[in-house]
Amino acid sequence: MVDPAIGVLLVGCFAVLFASAALHKLRDLPQFTEVLRAYRVLPEGAGRLAPLVALAEAAVALGLVVPAARFGAALGGAALLLAYAAAIAVNLGRGRRDLACGCGGPDDARPIAPWMVARNLTLALLLLMTLLAWKTRPLQPTDALTVGGGTVIATLLYACLDRLLGRVPPWSAALKGPP
Repeated sequence: MVDPAIGVLLVGCFAVLFASAALHKLRDLPQFTEVLRAYRVLPEGAGRLAPLVALAEAAVALGLVVPAARFGAALGGAALLLAYAAAIAVNLGRGRRDLACGCGGPDDARPIAPWMVARNLTLALLLLMTLLAWKTRPLQPTDALTVGGGTVIATLLYACLDRLLGRVPPWSAALKGPP
């Protein structure tokens, strides 16, 4: 069973992640449409789905914070993360390492890498943890510190790791994968 403070912390972190992802895409929808097309995993003309991807991410973010919608939002969010992991893995398998990942918005043109597949799979598993049964105990004032501080720290840690791994130096080829 998941402690409710940890459950709320996970929900908060994923709500921030999906809201941020949606905003990045909506900020420059034409560029995200091009990124989506460049992956070549959807039929021709599927670029029209770009706004729906951003709206799906926004719906996941909102749904996670509404207890009655949390189950569907968590499943939808995990499905998106798994789809992103699959699209990256397919293109890495095709040798197309020059594609922009589309993860950081219009100002971020980082190429895809194997660590992104592992990241998305890990995130999907963590998100699915919110579907486990939660202990029934009232949240205490100290839980607000756990949730608030934990969400801020987890968000900053995620952003730092994401940036650092996106700029892996040449000497750490193991993280980048084979050429």
